[in-house]
Amino acid sequence: MPNITRRATILGASTLALAPLARPAIAEAKKYGPGVTDTEIKIGNTVPYSGNASAYGQVGRAHSAYFRMINDQGGVNGRKINYISLDDGYSPPKTVELARQLVERDQVLFLFATLGTAPNTAIHKYMNQRKVPHLFVSTGASKWGDPKHYPWTMGFAPDYHTEGYIYAQHALKNVPNPKIAILRQNDDMGVDYLDGFMEGIKSGLGPDGEKKIAQIATYEVTDPTVDSQMLQLKNTGANVFFNITTPKFAAQAIKKAAEIGWKPAHYLVNVAASIGVVIKPAGYENAQGIITALYQKDVTDPFWESYPDYRAWREWMAKYQPTANPMESANATGYIQAFTLMQVLKQCGDELTRENIMRQAANLKDLEVPMLVPGIRLNTSPTNFYPLRSVHPARLEGEHWKLFGELMTKAE
Repeated sequence: MPNITRRATILGASTLALAPLARPAIAEAKKYGPGVTDTEIKIGNTVPYSGNASAYGQVGRAHSAYFRMINDQGGVNGRKINYISLDDGYSPPKTVELARQLVERDQVLFLFATLGTAPNTAIHKYMNQRKVPHLFVSTGASKWGDPKHYPWTMGFAPDYHTEGYIYAQHALKNVPNPKIAILRQNDDMGVDYLDGFMEGIKSGLGPDGEKKIAQIATYEVTDPTVDSQMLQLKNTGANVFFNITTPKFAAQAIKKAAEIGWKPAHYLVNVAASIGVVIKPAGYENAQGIITALYQKDVTDPFWESYPDYRAWREWMAKYQPTANPMESANATGYIQAFTLMQVLKQCGDELTRENIMRQAANLKDLEVPMLVPGIRLNTSPTNFYPLRSVHPARLEGEHWKLFGELMTKAE
């Protein structure tokens, strides 16, 4: 495997996924933007392969593996993917430096799935000022769906605000006399989730709903642990815990809650819902009953083995990521994102300009994507930059997430 922790350039992938990416029957005049030739499409990415958020680095490795598969199949419309994925350590200043390098020095056609709310916020204006596609960013912040003001940035995952709202509504309906404690990362991700949750509380209880919040504790992504915050929250006597964390701190919080004997109704954000990276290290016995919201299949659950897309994903893992942990949900996340990007490039044909990349990204119609929870489809339009708008509530039972209730979709 290339040394991705520094720079991953992928040129080189079975017939496991994606419809054939053949050239259109009627060839049109070729139009190319930066980073495109008759044989190559150069794509840039930043992701934390190091630091406290390094668990997310597996998303970038999954992208690389998927693009190797595509290149083995002959590429997209005859062009191989040259994927340059750089380590920003989840540090916004580093993201700025690397984004400028990718756009100005490496001349990539666009940035794809750059990861993290704070890192993406740091390059949000730059990418739009340069009119470079900032496509399918790996963060569910609601700001990524604003085509009027930021026409070059498009999100991907269901937005954090809506997810937070869903947890609040569930808590109000299912926990008698809720008293709520919240742990959140001290950045825009934490704020977005919190705002949605507070809206859900106020929707159910009116303006006085804020009185149900016993305490909000924050942590920095550079902190070593959240142990002290968990003790503070437990001491409030709260019977609801909203856990707005990234994987390292989610595992710490789950484990610490068990150690101190705190057993509230526990809501865990989707971005930290990995079985392999969060739940297993925290201890399955410590995580029973935790509730989250899923949009992709639980990669650890044998329930999905009868589904063709799951079997294809496992075959892809065996061939293209044989040393990776198949229990890491990041492998499915990267697979889903890369599949969707290939659809966009397929639709572009030989017009591989930055303008057409955004035009086609905003023209995904009821797209069925492997490894999504059944019933979820991708849809975009010039006014809808939220490709994924649905989630399904799930509860940890044993060693897997079990779906319950009904699919919930963000209203227009």
